Formats: sequence, structure tokens, C-alpha cells
Amino acid sequence: MSRSMPISVAELASRARCHVARMVHRANASHIGGCFSLADILAVLYGEALDHRPEDPTWQERDRVILSKGHAAAALYAVLAESNYFAIEELQQYGQDGSRLLTHVSHGVPGVEFSTGSLGHGLPVACGKALAAKRSGWAWRTFALLSDGELDEGSNWEAILFAGHHRLGRLTAIIDYNKIQSFGTLSEVLDLHPLADKFRAFRWDVAEVNGHDHSKLCEALAGRRPADAPPLAVIAHTVKGKGVDFMEHRLKYHYSAPRSGEQLQEVLRQLERTE
Repeated sequence: MSRSMPISVAELASRARCHVARMVHRANASHIGGCFSLADILAVLYGEALDHRPEDPTWQERDRVILSKGHAAAALYAVLAESNYFAIEELQQYGQDGSRLLTHVSHGVPGVEFSTGSLGHGLPVACGKALAAKRSGWAWRTFALLSDGELDEGSNWEAILFAGHHRLGRLTAIIDYNKIQSFGTLSEVLDLHPLADKFRAFRWDVAEVNGHDHSKLCEALAGRRPADAPPLAVIAHTVKGKGVDFMEHRLKYHYSAPRSGEQLQEVLRQLERTE
């Protein structure tokens, strides 16, 4: 099944969250909270900001997206399916034996640029792609989506220093800043504050936005910056478990999924109410 008519960004985000809930419930998987915090960002990218062709996923002039927080694979797969990269029915195979929809992002899926899951790798790879595009004269942009907890990895700060030095103007790092990582809040585990000042010190431009405000996200992500501008960090303030009252701001839902059919139905009821 494919979508013959375009849908709004709000509807894309809502459908993605509903797909994610069913996917992680069926697979008895995890990371639903981080998928929900990221859904609006992915919806704005694929619904508004990107130059891409779902019917031709390897189109040379496409913008590149690397989901470095690869544990949020379900959200990316849901948005790709709703964007016609592959059949929506295939989402039912997420996390099942023999499926290409692995529970961490796999480049075997149409529309996926790079397999991720080992945190701290996505931004360095995105820097390489952005530098290659700049030196080859290509106009396409590179977007790297990072978790905030992932910024504990030193490899990211090496990449941030590298990108600022080389003025990779068509590189955008988007930080899903929900302030909860696997073992606690950022303030408990390793505080990133002041995050914006850190990026500026490494010679990046910074935009801080509400990561659930589609118009603000589109304003930050849709423009085409000069190739020799500083790279851009979009710090998207988000809510872990966004859209479901008993999941929001809860560390438990970094790993837990809707365990019973009744709980799944309550999750879907709350998500569908927000459409």
C-alpha cells in the first residue's frame, strides 16, 4: 500500500507515532519514548524540508539524512513508509526474524543512508558526506539526527570541531533534546548545559526550537545555506514519550513498550485524539 495523496506534517507525525506503538508492541521491543520525541522532527524533514524522491531513493541530488540515534529506527521506518519508500504493510515485520526492518537502523531499507546504533558514529559520517559534497560542488544537504545522551561520546565533539573548522555550511545536526538518556536525566548522568554555547564555541551557528512546533522546525530546517557558511546545530527541545500522558518525561519508556493489548489501545486512543 502507498499513499497517492500527500498528507500534512501533523498527520504524518501522528501516523508515525501510531505505527511505532504497534510496531514495538508486536515486536516486544523498546525505545518508544525516544521515537515519540523524534517523530515531529522526522515528519518536518520528510514532509517539508528535504529534497528527495521516494520513487528513486538513490537519486544523486537527494539530501542525505543520517539517524545517528539508531535505536529510534521504528520512527524513521514509519515515516519512510508513509512517504512511499516502501509498503506500509511491511511495518508489521519490524523486529521479526528475517525482516529487513531491524530494531536499529539498517541501510538495507530504502531511504536509509547508513546503518546506525553504535552511538557517536552518525555525525562523523555526516561530516564526511558534507565535506565530499562541498569539495565536489554538489548542492545537496546532509542532516544528522542525534540524541542528547549520545553527545556524551567524544567522537561527536571531534566531529563538531572538524565541521566548524571546515565550514560545512550544508551540514545540519539536529539534537533531540528530550533530556532523558538510558540511565537517568542528563543532569544526573552528564549535564550538557550550556549546549548552545558549546556549539557556538566550536564555530557552529545554532537555532534553539520547540521540537514539536512544526512551523518553527520548518523555519530552521527548510532553508538552503551557503556552502561555506558555518554548520548549523538545531537544538530541538522535545518531550520523551510525547503524546501519551503516562509516557511523557518518563525514563521507563526509554526501554518499555506497551505490554498488553489494553495498554496499546490506550496509547493509540491518546495519539489519535491529537490528530
